[in-house]
Amino acid sequence: QVRLEESGGGLVQAGGSLKLSCAVSTAPGRSLSTYALAWFRRAPGKEREFLAAISWSDGSTEYAESVKGRFTAWRDNANTAVLQMNSLKPEDTAVYYCSKDDFWGQGTQVTVSS
Repeated sequence: QVRLEESGGGLVQAGGSLKLSCAVSTAPGRSLSTYALAWFRRAPGKEREFLAAISWSDGSTEYAESVKGRFTAWRDNANTAVLQMNSLKPEDTAVYYCSKDDFWGQGTQVTVSS
């Protein structure tokens, strides 16, 4: 069992930045796996979209082409992942989720106004 909780969403103007966090935890006495944590988003009326993945063992990352160069993901500490989003566009408006080991957070809303 893995628990994930996103935070940091909100309303921002186009061109602005937001920093999302994902707090990850597991049952007492258990360790998190080394499988990657991934960020996704779902915009209204659209399919869920992969954004970035962070290796939980060595911190290496990969990004979707749609956000490469604007979004940066990293593992902040043993239990927190971060998604820094810069140069935001109205089309970045969506609910943002983190996922690990097939568990998901509840999502955090990001709204970018034009």
